[in-house]
Amino acid sequence: MRNNEQAQIPLIETRGLTKTFAATPALSEVDFTLYSGEVHALLGENGAGKSTLIKLLTGVHKRDAGVILLEGKEIEPRSPRHCQELGISAVYQEINLIPTLSVAENIFLGRQPMRRGLVDMKTANRKAYELLKAFDIDIDVTRDLSAYSIAIQQIVAIVRGVDLSAKVLILDEPTSSLDRHEVETLFSVIRSLKERGIGILLITHFLDQVYEISDRITVLRNGIKVGEHLTSELPRIQLISEMLGKALTEELAVQKSGISSNGLDREPFLRVHGFARRGMMQPFDLEVRKGEIVGLAGLLGSGRTEIAHLIFGIKHSEQGEAYVNGQAANLSSPQKAVQYGFGLCPEDRKEDGIIADLSVRANIILALQAKLGWFEHLTPKKQEQLAEEMISALRIVTTDMEKPVKELSGGNQQKVILARWLVSNPEFLILDEPTRGIDVGAHAEIINIVKRLAQEGKAMLVISSELPEIVDYSDRVMVLRDKQVIAELEGDQISEAMIMQTIAER
Repeated sequence: MRNNEQAQIPLIETRGLTKTFAATPALSEVDFTLYSGEVHALLGENGAGKSTLIKLLTGVHKRDAGVILLEGKEIEPRSPRHCQELGISAVYQEINLIPTLSVAENIFLGRQPMRRGLVDMKTANRKAYELLKAFDIDIDVTRDLSAYSIAIQQIVAIVRGVDLSAKVLILDEPTSSLDRHEVETLFSVIRSLKERGIGILLITHFLDQVYEISDRITVLRNGIKVGEHLTSELPRIQLISEMLGKALTEELAVQKSGISSNGLDREPFLRVHGFARRGMMQPFDLEVRKGEIVGLAGLLGSGRTEIAHLIFGIKHSEQGEAYVNGQAANLSSPQKAVQYGFGLCPEDRKEDGIIADLSVRANIILALQAKLGWFEHLTPKKQEQLAEEMISALRIVTTDMEKPVKELSGGNQQKVILARWLVSNPEFLILDEPTRGIDVGAHAEIINIVKRLAQEGKAMLVISSELPEIVDYSDRVMVLRDKQVIAELEGDQISEAMIMQTIAER
């Protein structure tokens, strides 16, 4: 990976790096090192601090404390462009190139070779071809970037970054939309970069790929560095324990809360077979019965939310069949899903759930009004009645149903989203991280609501990063890793230990 002389001076190093946003620590005294000719994986769940660290290294944010050193000399990154001049480039999951320009134009965007005051495209094309050929990529660089696969577009972005800055390359989820063959092509390029002595900081959620391509791993949790290891010496179960913040004991007690299993021997309300979407989710099967809670467990990026989006029609499955109450169903859009009696409480309630400037009442009646259609308008009196019922039933704390929902606490906003679907009387509810970012009291209330809805006969699919929650309320648990369902647990199999062990198994 690196010789003894290189090992003494990191290519890039942070000491005590700290960043706070609105009194909330995003990164706390983090030490990090990246050496020439290595791939260093940066891992952690949502809110771990990965994005903050990248943005500090690339000059998007200014650090509050600590130092950043490049080849042993302290630097003060002022902007992404300044960092590129220093030798640090980042390639993000959402490719920041222009698809309607040619490959060559994208590689040299903003720094085109000139001749007699004009852009010299002949030289640009030749140099672009040579750059890509050095990585065994033989393509027509005069064609629009959009003509090529996401994998090739990623490689073009990497080649541009390398040509801009030949020291540090940061890759943020570079394989999230690639198939296995495309991943192998990308990894071949990464190995070539290692041989050139470039240091690569890799962020990914694919554990198998981490162990395949990385030399070292740093784990962040809640803005704190909790571990740094040689990849070859780190057992997977230890990695998962550090990421989740749970030490795996010999056996963790099953914490089932005694949810009624009445009706779990009935025919499934929803049955999905072979649903999949290229670059998003491998084929999976799913069954959910009325009165049953099926939990989805896995690390961030394992495919939990992707399953929810495919079932609810936010993303269209490219294959497979779905059946609702034994009848073939078309789940190609959220509108169709709602007509089948589905509801979805999304992971990001602020971006995808609440409409912040509308009142509590208006937010609550949205799903029912959409289900009825705009020609069957709910009267103001009916809207108020429904809102009052939900505010009372879910104990939503608000001084007035006309209060903008953005002024409520996170827990009460989450209850408003639940209320929205409950007034439409759904038969099947998908809850994606229903307790994220809410206080302890509201957390317990949401859990009790989930259990009560199942007891009332709702079919429930619940996604949570909190293993105790999944263990507590699930009748069955589907375990995911790297966009695949790898196991289904039920009964006494459902424990934190078993879920963690299943995720770690090869």
